[in-house]
Amino acid sequence: MVIATDWVRLLVICAFFTAAAGGVAWWARLATPKPFVTAALRAVLQLAAVSAVITVVLTRLPLTAAFLVLMAGVATATSAARTKTGRKGIWVAAAILAGTVPAITALTASGLVPMKGIALIPIGGILIGGAMTATTLSTRRALDTLRDRHGEYEAALALGFTDAVATRELIRKPAAEALLPALDQTRTVGLVTLPGAFVGMLLGGAPVWQAGALQLVVLLGLLAVEVVAVTTVVELVARGKIRRASQVGEVRLT
Repeated sequence: MVIATDWVRLLVICAFFTAAAGGVAWWARLATPKPFVTAALRAVLQLAAVSAVITVVLTRLPLTAAFLVLMAGVATATSAARTKTGRKGIWVAAAILAGTVPAITALTASGLVPMKGIALIPIGGILIGGAMTATTLSTRRALDTLRDRHGEYEAALALGFTDAVATRELIRKPAAEALLPALDQTRTVGLVTLPGAFVGMLLGGAPVWQAGALQLVVLLGLLAVEVVAVTTVVELVARGKIRRASQVGEVRLT
């Protein structure tokens, strides 16, 4: 009876938050309720599916590696869809992986993160998710800037700048705005936010100092991963590898 009551409470509060998000967005004319309902339903289905297989995945290293590859693939597809880059969206994978793979390698090589699924999947998920967000935001800002300030790009070419240099000069600062959430989270950790790694270890019975140390490593690693992602995005956009379909041919790249 207690378990049933808890499930009812869970469903009610989840439905409340979803309805609140969709309702406020619709009232404020920010968006229709549909994307919020869709996101909530997908979250339910995906977490249910992950919960069903995670026990097996965590106990076998090859399956853990495959799950991390799946995470990276979904992150790439999500970022490509958000940035509306079409076939060229495959290049966002380079931005997502450029910092994530070295970061996970460094963590495991140092011994701070053991080569076990129970550690690799949550840490890998945090890093991949952060890289995905930074990639999406920086790509959108860079491509929007390239569209809105195309006249400045043409002027730079007239002054003798190469295509890539002119593009970098335009998009570098707007793309860097994608780093603000990670910077603010790191600067305010413990004062405003208590991130998941810290809380999870405390709930699991780990000493406070150990939870804090791991969270510090994760936050700084996440910061490094996102900086590499944004830097990669700037370079790929400058070289014409990442473009929206509507912008193909708009910038004359060598």
